[in-house]
Amino acid sequence: MILGSHLSTSGGVKNSILIAQKIGCKAIQIFTKNQRRWESPPLKSDDIKEFLKLKDKYEIKIVFSHASYLINLATDDENLRKKSIESLIDEINRADQLKLPFVVIHIGSHKGIGEKRGIKNVVLSLNEVVKIRKKSKVKILLETTAGQGTNLGYKFEHIGDILKEVEIKERFGCCLDTCHIFAAGYDFSTRNKYEKVMEEFDKKIGIKNLFAIHLNDSLKELGSRKDRHAHIGKGFIGLKPFSFFLNDIRLKDIPGILETPKDKDYLLDVENLKILKSLIKINPS
Repeated sequence: MILGSHLSTSGGVKNSILIAQKIGCKAIQIFTKNQRRWESPPLKSDDIKEFLKLKDKYEIKIVFSHASYLINLATDDENLRKKSIESLIDEINRADQLKLPFVVIHIGSHKGIGEKRGIKNVVLSLNEVVKIRKKSKVKILLETTAGQGTNLGYKFEHIGDILKEVEIKERFGCCLDTCHIFAAGYDFSTRNKYEKVMEEFDKKIGIKNLFAIHLNDSLKELGSRKDRHAHIGKGFIGLKPFSFFLNDIRLKDIPGILETPKDKDYLLDVENLKILKSLIKINPS
């Protein structure tokens, strides 16, 4: 697995590369715009050029983005769905400018209309997005969720059903979040349980469709349906289960990204990365 972290782009996207070099990341997830606003200024051409230059200089293997938290493709609210589609198109445009391979999204909340109808709305929305940006090569990765409220994506079949129904399948994939699936009730606390979870993932979504993993411990218990990230080994998941992911040959070359709590100098990320790297030496049993 190619290890890294979600890093800040404050002051320009190029700064994420500088931080990555400083703390030893070979994979990075970034926001290319303000994740809590609909409108953001366009990327500056000089910043784009410097970002691409530094990425090559420091041999960062992969950089991808996470889309705005405001996006909700599952809603029946046409105004919100329209704004969500427009926002995702903008995310794809920015990813193209920065030559990012994919954008991770939360697929949204059905807000009481039911999971089946919500999933149908997601499929319609994604097909519309890809139709408008059909020349792009950027993949849209659907992230597994904890299942808070009426959020979709806490069951593997939610994402699997969407991937089956979208029209241009090569433009889509999945991002698995360890905290989220644990909070959703997927128990991977032992090697055998991990294999059963991954077997179900492969059956419902397909490991071939897995392109990124968020490596986060959980502040809340198994099945809590609460999305609360903790430092590696400091939550209810614990250390050993992360070794199952890190030593799984099927996940070779997939970026493993920390979304754990940050401090100003990223010293906590350095410690979490050190812990993850140490687990690669462990033979899971």
